[in-house]
Amino acid sequence: MTQGNTSSGPGNIQKFEITSNKGGNSKDISGGVVDYKYYESVLSNNITASAVVLETGNEESGAAPGVLDSLPIRGGEKTTIQVQDARGNTLSIPPLYVNRVRNGDPQTQQDIYILDFASREHFMNNQSRVTERYEGKISDNVSKILQEKLGTQAKEIDNTQYEFNFLGNSRKAFYTCTWLAARAVPEGSQDKVGGFLFFQTREGYFFKAIDKLFEKSPTKKFIYNNTGFIPPEYDDIIINYEIGSDIDMKRNLDIGAYNTNSIYFDFASMSYKEVKFDIQEQEGAAKTAGRDYIVVNKEFIEKPSRWFSRIKDIGVNPKGTGDQQLDGWQEGGEVKENYKDEETMVQTIMRYNQMFTVQTEILIPGDFTIKAGDIIQCDFPQLESKEQKEKNPQSGGNYMVAHVCHRISPRESLTSLGLVRDSFGKQGGF
Repeated sequence: MTQGNTSSGPGNIQKFEITSNKGGNSKDISGGVVDYKYYESVLSNNITASAVVLETGNEESGAAPGVLDSLPIRGGEKTTIQVQDARGNTLSIPPLYVNRVRNGDPQTQQDIYILDFASREHFMNNQSRVTERYEGKISDNVSKILQEKLGTQAKEIDNTQYEFNFLGNSRKAFYTCTWLAARAVPEGSQDKVGGFLFFQTREGYFFKAIDKLFEKSPTKKFIYNNTGFIPPEYDDIIINYEIGSDIDMKRNLDIGAYNTNSIYFDFASMSYKEVKFDIQEQEGAAKTAGRDYIVVNKEFIEKPSRWFSRIKDIGVNPKGTGDQQLDGWQEGGEVKENYKDEETMVQTIMRYNQMFTVQTEILIPGDFTIKAGDIIQCDFPQLESKEQKEKNPQSGGNYMVAHVCHRISPRESLTSLGLVRDSFGKQGGF
């Protein structure tokens, strides 16, 4: 065993250079940054950061006016940031841009203020409008929107199964891609279990199926043991944690997480179809992180707790233009369906809700290699009277990093992780 790093050492701000919008002048303020936080989330379309800046006005050349007015900083300034954790892992991110200046405390001898940053795409999104008509696979169109509307290439996009024709209706690019994520089913899925996430990390944009994320192998292993020692099979220890399983049976019944009844209206044939969905029949269909998929009392999920009604997207937006659309809106005497609602809608809603079955917050020594969407393994102690604690077989196992905050200050570098998983227990046990 090696001794753990329970009080993470200070990191190193290697570069914090802000370039002025006026004249292209730049200044490195790394010496004045007393607290820096960087954020990623699978529920966020862009990366963000914030920095607490303390200016004393003293430089080698003597007293100097504050950067806010001398540079000046007025919004949208390009900022190049590079920091290291205590172990030397470098957090290299694309240039961020000043979003706002807040909580200023101007004084005669020092200024304290906070700078908020966001990615380039965060601002470009406000100038983008998706106005065109799109047809084909959702994954192809997400890639096209990112490139044409935001001028960026996706880092990783999972192929989708169905074609879906739609109009942009002047929506913003982020909204459109997130809207499409809720309608996407991964290619090759036999059970039509959909649910995609559209998010950005330091590496770029991801359009990932939830199933594909959970089936990845863990990149890191952490343990909470209260001893200050790291077992050789682990990367580091957990400083503290809070397991918030967020089990709310009534809420889950309200949103239809277990059993639903859906009615789909087809106005092309003036008919309707009733479809029942029971989560118990889905066991083994999704790629879960743990082994216990259904753990609630089956007495309360045998009947539907929520009813859906939807007008089917049928006979709408056939492929091509003009006469091609007139000729292609039917196939074999039947009107073509643009989107397979009855096969995917309820399953996708279930998958999104199931992803957050277990929620855990952990704090670890700074590890700037961890990104949103990564899978990590965590082990927690069993609650028992004997001194030598065993690992908890229910809370331990693989988790997905839903949110990550990397923090660096003159005294320490820390990483806070918001973890989620869709089931209890470890795959295959111990």
